[in-house]
Amino acid sequence: MSPFLTAYFARTGWQQPATPNIDTLRGLHLHHNCSIPFENLDVVLPREIQLDEESVQDKLVTARRGGYCFEQNGLFERVLREVGFTVRSLLGRVVLANPPQMPPRTHRLLLVELNGDRWIADVGFGGQTLTAPVRLIADLEQPTPHGLYRLQNEGDNWALQVHHHDRWQSMYQFDLAEQHFNDYVMGNFWSAHWPQSHFRHHLLMCRHLPEGGKLTLTNFHFTRWQGALAVEQRHLADAAELYQVLQEQFGLGVSDPKNGFSLAELTAVMAGFETHPQAGK
Repeated sequence: MSPFLTAYFARTGWQQPATPNIDTLRGLHLHHNCSIPFENLDVVLPREIQLDEESVQDKLVTARRGGYCFEQNGLFERVLREVGFTVRSLLGRVVLANPPQMPPRTHRLLLVELNGDRWIADVGFGGQTLTAPVRLIADLEQPTPHGLYRLQNEGDNWALQVHHHDRWQSMYQFDLAEQHFNDYVMGNFWSAHWPQSHFRHHLLMCRHLPEGGKLTLTNFHFTRWQGALAVEQRHLADAAELYQVLQEQFGLGVSDPKNGFSLAELTAVMAGFETHPQAGK
């Protein structure tokens, strides 16, 4: 086993054999979701997000930080490839907010081929992200530990939908075209620097829980969910309480010399953010 996989498995608590089969794919997917939180702190700090393997490993594994889709699924793609899966990244267009015009390709997801079947894996879509792979089959309702999903297909285009508030909601659209590293670099830069990007205007975090719940954070508003039910909602009083919640509830590392951040840094950047309660995602 490579030193990278050893470190990653320690980060996610994976203690089973790692062989390229569907049980391993499902297990690794859920462990990742429950261990490495979705977060956009580097966008709001602000810091440049680097996508090379060493930078992603240093941040998400060694420093025990989280990240968003370009980092999360980049890391997971490397893990699956080293385990022995056939996997590559795709790019999608996020339509969750029903945009009036078709948005650019700013979401990275994974296509896994296994024993003649194709699966979509995705550990980087925040509160509504998959916590298990789904088969690339149209109109098949597929349960995961944290929700019900389906894929729709029209020609070369696919759409992933989640069953939310008694209706189907499209999350993103994608096709199976081959992508290249610089495609992710471009999407990452747009997501982090476009003035209207929601990542620039809100602190967003999510960590899924093994029993089916999840924790979310929108600026200073913390929510604990059980399914679609918010069982705890709390407005954090200040940056000091936020700093504590990031560590205690989301398991975020803050002390790494390169990828950590101080209370003073967090206080300075959060001074410009909304402080009234908001609904978690």
